[in-house]
Amino acid sequence: MSDAAYNEDLDQLSDDEFRMVVRNFIEKNYPPDLRNPPRRLHYKDSKVWYRILSRKGWLCPNWPKEFGGMGISASKQLIFLEEKERHGCARLNDMGMTMLGPLLIRHGTTEQQNYFLPKILSGEHIWCQGYSEPNAGSDLASLRTSAVLDGDEWVVNGQKIWTSLAMDANWIFLLVRTDKRAKKQDGISFLLVPMDTPGITVRPIPNIDMGEEFCETFFDNVRVPKGNLVGRINQGWSMAKNLLGFERIGSGSPRQSAYALARLKLLAERVGVWEDDLFQDRYTRLRLDLEDHKTLYQEFVDQVRRGVPLGPDVSMLKIHQTELYQRITELMLEISGEFGGVFGPMEGNRELNPAGLFLQSRPATIYAGSNEIQRNILAKNVLELPSR
Repeated sequence: MSDAAYNEDLDQLSDDEFRMVVRNFIEKNYPPDLRNPPRRLHYKDSKVWYRILSRKGWLCPNWPKEFGGMGISASKQLIFLEEKERHGCARLNDMGMTMLGPLLIRHGTTEQQNYFLPKILSGEHIWCQGYSEPNAGSDLASLRTSAVLDGDEWVVNGQKIWTSLAMDANWIFLLVRTDKRAKKQDGISFLLVPMDTPGITVRPIPNIDMGEEFCETFFDNVRVPKGNLVGRINQGWSMAKNLLGFERIGSGSPRQSAYALARLKLLAERVGVWEDDLFQDRYTRLRLDLEDHKTLYQEFVDQVRRGVPLGPDVSMLKIHQTELYQRITELMLEISGEFGGVFGPMEGNRELNPAGLFLQSRPATIYAGSNEIQRNILAKNVLELPSR
């Protein structure tokens, strides 16, 4: 069957057939020098893969075909993600693809869809997310960045933080407070802002490995056209919250921990502790934890395949996977000796990067909703424990 036929009939393939189509395409087309990067890549480094997926029509698997997406089921979207992780594909500048695009498809006007969606697909617009603030991270509904309507323009003032790859983006989508008198969740709106608008300042925040992934973003009387509001005024919170369910099953995928565990085995053999009884005991405990997690993950995947909406219990996935990922990388660093103090791959095997993998695992329990917040969700909505 030709690529064109596959593009039309992907959702008609069995899951196993679809997996092999995706796997073969990635193996033939993914740039070898970008496999398993030690840190998040900037757009200038990953745009070749972005454009390959764009030309194939595979950039946005979660979008309907009529908007330029793959139009595949949720279960096949998970397979697509799993195959990219299996091969070590770099994460792209994906905020427009995974978050803004679906939101515009569901809540945007026809004019907004016609203008913004094709530019995401082409790479002309690279987006970043303006959610978190210095005093409104996990408690996002406490955000203070304001937007006040002045004639036909919104005037935005405030600050966002941890704006991933904002230095690469030419647009940002913002959660802004448009009614200070309303209950905090009810007074928030969703706004689209060009990054070259006067009054926007971006300051990169160096990571511990001296990479620059996160930024502070400041807004000083930034004027934005009235039509850049998505959905209804003061309804931005409910729209943004709807995007989180699939994000949490994605962040709960076992592939991250499985990759780290495989690297742990290679490292143990390299440094000569693989046959050590104490190491074997600790390694086996981690391996069994991973098998338990795979079983739990599969239950949620099966739920998605049946078309059953994900409930608050999906938070279990994010907690268990990210904490397991950290435990595996902690053991890697412990046995790596002098290699644990070196950034970058070990000589002779670029897949062995103990310090890099350890550092990548640190924010895993924070992003996509901190694990403390996930535990609160489980306590309140699953266990029905009292708030006080």
